[in-house]
Amino acid sequence: MLDRRDFLAVCSRFGLTTTLLPGVLWAMADEKDGKITREMIDHAAAVADLHILDEHKAMMLESLTQYAKDYEAIYALKIPNQVAPAVVFDPVLPGMKLQTEKRPMKISAAPSVNAGAPKNLEDVAFYSVRQLAELVRSRKVSSTALTQMYLERLKRYDPVLKFVITLTEDRALAKAKEADREIAAGKYRGPLHGLPWGAKDLLAVKGYRTTWGAGGFEDQKIDEDATVVQRLDAAGAVLVAKLTLGALAQGDKWFGGMTRNPWNTKQGSSGSSAGSASATSAGCVAFAIGSETLGSISSPSTRCGTTGLRPTFGFVPRTGAMALSWTMDKLGPICRAVEDCAIVLSTIYGPDGHDRTVQNAAFNWDAGLDWRKLRIGYLKSDFELQQPNQPEPPKEEKDLTPEEMKKREEEKSNRALTRARRVYDKTFDDASLEKLAKMGINLIPVELPKFPYQSMVPILLAEAAAAFDDLTRSGRDKLLTQQTKDDWPNTFRSARFIPAVEYIQANRARMMAMEAVNKAFEKVDVIVAPTGSTQLVVTNLTGHPAVILPNGIRGDDAPKPRVRDNGELEPGGPGTPVSLTFLGQLYGEAKLLAVAKAYQDATDFHLRHPKLES
Repeated sequence: MLDRRDFLAVCSRFGLTTTLLPGVLWAMADEKDGKITREMIDHAAAVADLHILDEHKAMMLESLTQYAKDYEAIYALKIPNQVAPAVVFDPVLPGMKLQTEKRPMKISAAPSVNAGAPKNLEDVAFYSVRQLAELVRSRKVSSTALTQMYLERLKRYDPVLKFVITLTEDRALAKAKEADREIAAGKYRGPLHGLPWGAKDLLAVKGYRTTWGAGGFEDQKIDEDATVVQRLDAAGAVLVAKLTLGALAQGDKWFGGMTRNPWNTKQGSSGSSAGSASATSAGCVAFAIGSETLGSISSPSTRCGTTGLRPTFGFVPRTGAMALSWTMDKLGPICRAVEDCAIVLSTIYGPDGHDRTVQNAAFNWDAGLDWRKLRIGYLKSDFELQQPNQPEPPKEEKDLTPEEMKKREEEKSNRALTRARRVYDKTFDDASLEKLAKMGINLIPVELPKFPYQSMVPILLAEAAAAFDDLTRSGRDKLLTQQTKDDWPNTFRSARFIPAVEYIQANRARMMAMEAVNKAFEKVDVIVAPTGSTQLVVTNLTGHPAVILPNGIRGDDAPKPRVRDNGELEPGGPGTPVSLTFLGQLYGEAKLLAVAKAYQDATDFHLRHPKLES
């Protein structure tokens, strides 16, 4: 499974073969009270692989010294994380027309609740939002009882799964009692009224800490409610917990430990929406809000077997959320069913007057939309088993040291296991295509255009380094729990060497890719894709929406995961979920979710849940 950690292992090295002169010079000057010398230019030019004539150095000194003063003037502003750059990313291309007329949401028919609430209320812990909504609306179950049940489960399973940063118990019980009074008085606000939910702890909630999962921010409080929190409050939803995320939205390790996968607690939940996926999967909230920049809804939804929606960039306002990458961050729901995602999106989308990226586009959910009339494609080559890259011709074994021989054998074993895992997991992808064909869908082969997408990811890294620049320059990055070469502290340092010119060039390449990918989507309304394929990078760069669905459970015959050097168990293995991804046109969530719901209704994978032990 591709997730941000895998990408950063490669991407953090970007810039080391490009023009590093400005960054190198400033790093050197910073050590010598900001004074730049000819000797520094020589050293920086050597690192940057540039040749600068002596007569040019004198001309450069005055400008470079002024640049250094300019940097200091900007640093002195102490810019908060929530301040976005003046440049706004817009995925909408010239000629596109967005649907702006908003119509009432049409949800599916109410499930039967004639039997009322079960004797043991925990029997509804894994119900969908649609099912829970009908129980609460019909007053078969009170919001207070439901909230108390989920709070108890959060407390019971958190010691094992480590998915809670802060319980919002007092706030939750007060909101639940308010919901019960309103519903009893006939003031029903809609299908989220009275339903307990969890927020990824990069969303600000007034009166509670917002830790971003990071050491050094454990006691941070932001005196506002994020826009999505305000909108869910207005819908009558009940916030029960602020859930974990990997430190500063990377992975599943946070200052309190590692969030676990409910299907195999020896594994991490993946991230960075670690707690949102784990708690939803474990039946400890009705739904959760996560975020994605490059895999942070997709990856944990896959690992934990939840249904995640990454909306179009610029659909859901991020006001009050931690910024990592202003041109790539997206907020979205993590739920147990597709329609749950549609119901939550209907509540949280649309302009708020603060996030300038948000378009005035409509989301008109219609559970009865005839998906059979839609054009549905699939990424043909991505469903085919790709041949692994051939390694360099090996040295003769007689020339190897014992250490080299051991390393070679380990690499050979790792390649074989990776290949075996891909072959095994491909059976689920193949079965999904067969199922779609049986549903009467004539899948249209589609290919995404070839571009160096991976080389555009430094856009994210440069923006993330800027968002947390003070952390790097102050040395407080040492407070972050993870300190390997693939973690944020090292990535932020490396990203400081990405020149402004190269950042802009990557964005120009991104525009070319956006135009080309848009042409591919002109042929189809929805595209089916393997979750771990290149589409993950592509669509996060272009801003297209995605729905990630559980697509089966690996059997006892699945290749067993390795134990890493640090003692952690790799993902996958017997008894763990796999997923399938559906991609949509920009702001085409209504059609996208309709197709995904049809597939989910034709299968039962989302109805399975992990067997938990407290």
